[in-house]
Amino acid sequence: MTRYILAIDQGTTSTRAIGFDLGFAPVAMAQAELAQHYPQPGWVEHDPDEIWEATLEVCHDVIARLGGPERIACIGITNQRETTVIWDQAGRPIHRAIVWQDRRTADRCEALRAQGLERAVQADTGLLLDPYFSATKIRWILDQQTTLSWSNDVTGLHFGTIDSFLIWRLTGGQVHATDITNASRTLLASLAERQWDDDLREIFGVPADMLPAIRPSAGPFGHTDPAIFGRPIPITGVAGDQQAALVGHGCLAPGEAKATYGTGCFLVANAGPTPPASQHRLLATVGYQTQTDLAYAIEGSIFSAGATVQWLKEGLGAIAASRDSEAIAKGLSDNGGVYCVPAFAGLGAPQWQADARAAIFGLTRDSTAAHIVRAGLEAIAYQTHDLLAALESDGVRLTTLKVDGGVTANGWMMQFLADISALPVERPAFQEVTALGAAHLAAVGAGLAANLAAIPPASQPAQRWTPHMPEPDRAALLAGWRAAMEATLAHALASRRPRG
Repeated sequence: MTRYILAIDQGTTSTRAIGFDLGFAPVAMAQAELAQHYPQPGWVEHDPDEIWEATLEVCHDVIARLGGPERIACIGITNQRETTVIWDQAGRPIHRAIVWQDRRTADRCEALRAQGLERAVQADTGLLLDPYFSATKIRWILDQQTTLSWSNDVTGLHFGTIDSFLIWRLTGGQVHATDITNASRTLLASLAERQWDDDLREIFGVPADMLPAIRPSAGPFGHTDPAIFGRPIPITGVAGDQQAALVGHGCLAPGEAKATYGTGCFLVANAGPTPPASQHRLLATVGYQTQTDLAYAIEGSIFSAGATVQWLKEGLGAIAASRDSEAIAKGLSDNGGVYCVPAFAGLGAPQWQADARAAIFGLTRDSTAAHIVRAGLEAIAYQTHDLLAALESDGVRLTTLKVDGGVTANGWMMQFLADISALPVERPAFQEVTALGAAHLAAVGAGLAANLAAIPPASQPAQRWTPHMPEPDRAALLAGWRAAMEATLAHALASRRPRG
């Protein structure tokens, strides 16, 4: 009987399930869109119950198309990272999930920074004090419950990123666990020890009893409740989406890297078995851990990539569909001097300015909506250039940029990315690299593969774009981008100063 690996990919805008055969060829896929909730400017929330119902829907769909639950050898889970859920013993969320993009705890992060805590926190976690991460989100949710405080009883409450929440629900409340890649994004785990840190819990006010057990990315995470799919199925692989994509791209050697262009853009480079220390405001994190292998990673995060294209369509109304942006950008001979800094959710690496706001520069009477569309696409490439420059300054020089994600369907954008980055850009034939990485980890965790290196690379050739822009043109465009970024940062600084 043919057996399959079921990969659950719970992302920021949708939930997917993909069934892979044991040669890692995709056989069946289902997807459900996820509603975004914006209760205030800068706040972003998801409904955990909607995520759960969507997960059930897409999994049941794929399992049926694969021939039934007896054909599923194991399950791998990959998820949007940092997004924070707290639920009670019955599995009921006590608040909507606070999404990784959310900025509501910026003031709390600034207060901790003013206490001089950032250097110690970064040394322990590899991360910076930013509302992007989970810890201040946890404390914010607890503070909204009038019967709870740091000193009160929180028995029966469970914190988790989306992977933990799904594991809890899938196992019928039998397993409260996360993997080390997700734990390393919370500001609560020691990067070197790969365990929760009591000093960090004290800083952020997070009770120990709420935290899930930390496990390797490949290995046992329990079995699904038989009532859910018709039989118990082992969950044997879990990783945050960007680390899963690192695995899916086969970046298993130090110095190999990938960039995923989804809602945001996340450039992640394998840093080997020793925790890295960035000197240029990049993040250190865990890339993956199995029973036999451990890789740390160095990462740069851009908060608005596909989100910029979404704004061009839904916010500005400049395009009817995301795919229209390619023809519009291609139809212009240049950007007309227009630059967009898409700080819709603040700025990530290397600036890390939570209170920065999006801005457009260089408009003239001749500027059109097409120029703004092109500026939005160009901004994704400029931000990637800034991450690559920081990565190189930290001693990691890439020879090829491996990419995936929805934005990479735009061929014009990929060529511009190659030109601005001065690197060949390579896109795999199969785009669901995040789910593929989850399947690889699940296979190792289930004993279907000896280790990650034993899994053969994809046989289908990748599409490749090589840089051909003259260097003076590239330098001029980057100079314009730097001026726009400096003006955006200056505005954020001015907005913080007391008036009067």
